Amino acid sequence: MKKIIIIDTSILCVWLKVPGKDTCGSGKSTINYVKVKEIIDTAIGNGATLVLPLASIIETGNHISQASGDKYHISNAFCEQINASIDETTPWAAFSQQSDLWQGENFKNVLQKWQERVNTNHSLGDASIVEVAKFYSEIPNTNVEIFTGDEGLKAYQQMKDKPVIPRRRK
Repeated sequence: MKKIIIIDTSILCVWLKVPGKDTCGSGKSTINYVKVKEIIDTAIGNGATLVLPLASIIETGNHISQASGDKYHISNAFCEQINASIDETTPWAAFSQQSDLWQGENFKNVLQKWQERVNTNHSLGDASIVEVAKFYSEIPNTNVEIFTGDEGLKAYQQMKDKPVIPRRRK
């Protein structure tokens, strides 16, 4: 079964070491750079595919722009990740696969899902990340995880163990 990891803004900021965003989560669930790197390195070693949702890209770019310190080196690392995703360089999924989410009726669906949860502080970015996870979870033989420090977003994770569809014998 193929593992797909959707990278949320909170994790991406920790991974890039954005000043002021060097941890995410809370209490025993606090995640730092060492933990993020360990989890991602292990996942990549096991053949996982990483996905950068548009919301994570935009939100992380905003956090980098607003951070203090050496933004130039952080932005270089960030742009390298985005370019690898655009070019579908392993372990990154092609960013273009998500483009359908932002078209007509699909985008209206994202807006509707967000509006249904707006009173629970569910952001439009979170709603779009959930839809990205849903998109990938519909691919046969995949196991999708939203890698986030946000427990609210994690609760919407579309991770399901789907039955492996056996190949037909010839």
